[in-house]
Amino acid sequence: MPQFQDKSTATIMFNDNLLFETQPLTEILQPEIPVLSVTELSYALKRHVEGQFNKVQVQGEISGLKRHTSGHSYFALKDQDSVLDGICWRGTSLGITLEEGLEIIAQGRLTTYPGRSKYQIVVESARAAGQGALLKLLMERKVKLEAEGLFLDKKPLPPFPNHIGIVTSPTGAVIKDILHRISDRYPCWVTIWPVLVQGPGAAEQIANAIDGFNNLPSDERPDILIVARGGGSLEDLWAFNEEIVVRSAANSKIPLVSAVGHETDTTLIDFASDLRAPTPTAAAEMITPVLQQLLYTLQLSEERIISLIKRQLQNNFTHLTGLNRGLPDPILLLENASLRLDDWSDRFSLSKITILKNKLSLLENLSLRLRHPEQILQQATARFDQLSQTLSQLYERLFETLEQDLGLLNLCLEQNSYQRVLDRGFCWIAGEKSIVNSAKALRANKDHPIILHFSDAQVKIQPKILEA
Repeated sequence: MPQFQDKSTATIMFNDNLLFETQPLTEILQPEIPVLSVTELSYALKRHVEGQFNKVQVQGEISGLKRHTSGHSYFALKDQDSVLDGICWRGTSLGITLEEGLEIIAQGRLTTYPGRSKYQIVVESARAAGQGALLKLLMERKVKLEAEGLFLDKKPLPPFPNHIGIVTSPTGAVIKDILHRISDRYPCWVTIWPVLVQGPGAAEQIANAIDGFNNLPSDERPDILIVARGGGSLEDLWAFNEEIVVRSAANSKIPLVSAVGHETDTTLIDFASDLRAPTPTAAAEMITPVLQQLLYTLQLSEERIISLIKRQLQNNFTHLTGLNRGLPDPILLLENASLRLDDWSDRFSLSKITILKNKLSLLENLSLRLRHPEQILQQATARFDQLSQTLSQLYERLFETLEQDLGLLNLCLEQNSYQRVLDRGFCWIAGEKSIVNSAKALRANKDHPIILHFSDAQVKIQPKILEA
């Protein structure tokens, strides 16, 4: 019978004789595989991956986080053995802030990038993986913000607020408890800014509400703010741990009270606020006085003030009565003063006449001592004539003395003149630039002519020096 010796090819043998050999069995049993381009295969994989993994959740630690200038965030999720690239597009509200080393549970879809033969997860939402990771992130963020000094400045709370602003959810028991407590204790104007208190976008809404209250005109701005939320888990309260909320609370110009969670719950906004209340209801009690108690206190104060005023008036009246007994009769005082006034008036009239008479007598005595101006002028004229004559005589005598002195000086000058020396047969020698008064000067001037000055003329000669 026929035998098949090779599984890859069909070789038919009969009694050890080859009858015929066919094509390989694999080519006969399988259809032909089509040839694809790289792009076609890449996009086929892309469609398959995005179709099969359209919604996935992945837990891993963030590594290599980079925030591009475009606003997109690129990172990798890794565990002990594997790494998965991730991307978060700009504008995506994750609910938490991505940070290096944070372990998260990311929800999104897988996609591929044909240009690099890579696949990655596009993260659409994320949450921290477990209490431990959240607590670690919370402590690191607290240390960072505390180092910046955001927890230091505390503003005083107004004792009697007229306008209270509340940032919380418009539904639920929290806002009802706060309004009910304010209404019972101290009815005043309340403005509610409704926000989300957990989940994606909650932190941004809370921060915008705080900034919005601060940006209101001064006549519409509340006197104090309450940021409130009921109790919950650490994940539920996480919006109040976000940096954007903490910074808005720290930068608030309006005093801010944090009333988040129960008494045992602690969030970062508690440290940045001006006062931390254990519960929302306690916040309403801490910022408002009891109106009835205030009215009772005011009534007691009013009664005490009235009693004190009455007592003081009675004391003043008693004191004035006692002083009145010691005062003399005003009519007697006026009569004595009137008599003194009349006496002084008469004496003043007499003294005025006496003073005028004394002044007149003094004036007459002074007039007798005065000389007539014409007499004074005649004496001055005679004195002037006498002084003028004396001055003329002095001038004549001075000129004569000066003339005699000048004649004597002129005679001395003529007798001591060098011209008389020249008349006796002497001469003086002048060189080119100076007088020649020594043999050394003559030798220095031997190359130039010299001038001999006699009494009647000058002679220029060329000297010839004969050495001795």
